[in-house]
Amino acid sequence: MGRVTDLAAFTALLAPEGQALLDTLRDHDPSQELAVASRLRRDHPAELVSAALGQARLRQRAVAKFGAEDAYRMYFTPNGVEQSTRASVGAHRAARLRALGVGSVADLCSGIGGDAIALARAGISVLAVDRDPLTAAAARANATALGLADLVEVRCADVTEVDTGPYDAVFVDPARRGGRGRIFDPEAYSPPLSWAVEAARRAPHAALKIAPGIPHEAVPEEAEAEWISDGGDVKEAVLWFGTEPGARRATLLPGGAGLVGRGLPDPAVRPVGRYLYEPDGAVIRAHLVADVARDLDGGLIDETIAYITADALTPTPFAAAYEITDVLPFNLKRLKALLREREVGTLTVKKRGSAVEPEEIRRRVKPKGPNAATVLLTRVAGAPTMLIGRPAGR
Repeated sequence: MGRVTDLAAFTALLAPEGQALLDTLRDHDPSQELAVASRLRRDHPAELVSAALGQARLRQRAVAKFGAEDAYRMYFTPNGVEQSTRASVGAHRAARLRALGVGSVADLCSGIGGDAIALARAGISVLAVDRDPLTAAAARANATALGLADLVEVRCADVTEVDTGPYDAVFVDPARRGGRGRIFDPEAYSPPLSWAVEAARRAPHAALKIAPGIPHEAVPEEAEAEWISDGGDVKEAVLWFGTEPGARRATLLPGGAGLVGRGLPDPAVRPVGRYLYEPDGAVIRAHLVADVARDLDGGLIDETIAYITADALTPTPFAAAYEITDVLPFNLKRLKALLREREVGTLTVKKRGSAVEPEEIRRRVKPKGPNAATVLLTRVAGAPTMLIGRPAGR
């Protein structure tokens, strides 16, 4: 009964009274929600007010993924906000499909329609399928609200029963969350990854959205694997079929820089040079640190740490560069004295391969002064080390 009640309340939001309520709640302050609810219930049904307030909260959360212009016109479920694709990532994927000549896509496990929207905006017609009636209703409402209903057909059905034969491509976004939170085993996805792979193999082109932590050995031989970051944060991985079998790719948004692996051996370990490079997370997940190191004429500071060192500063979109002034054994007392001597008040602490938390460092050294510095806690040739410097070029 709960989902039926939720669907009825959602349907009421699409009526004029519900739309008016949503308009009044666009900029509401969640901390004032109790007072707002009491006031609105004087003139509107309590269930409708609760549904509108819930939708207003979800829209505010969704701004980070979809931008304010779209988020405040769209409709969400709690899982839909959590699991939907970020608009920039969806647009990148849709552009790749369009470049492959894809004109129609069966979007399986479509959720609230984030990917369907991106595909439709790229001029691709979409069949969006989700088995949950409330989620499918939200996807249908989103296509209508954004003026894309002519390109998006929404169907409430079990994706395993959908004939994808008439479509140029298949996109599958399996549910990767359960009652206990995030699911890490690809065969525990809903539907399982093995089912999604078989669906992909039957289509001319396919893209499967998966968690970025997928083991490389779990990637099918005929698939290209792409890891995508946005603003430096790794968002997802995609298995592509009908593109470049066996390729490993890192894509960095919003700029769109792409790196394809060349099958290089691991870089050699060498002493810390003047510059340290911190590869983007997508580069690390795609196992392409060696490719970046080759382009930088650099090596590793430790065979187990994804930091690259080099003597020259070489611009690259695939790693952040730091100019290193000091390489010291880990010692908090020495670090505190050095920072005090240099009057460092703005301290950035980063770590890789260290058990020490940055917050603990800042608390212990108590930085004070007009200058800034970056401390990188890591291992160099197996030894706990502090690298002190600043972002290169500043």
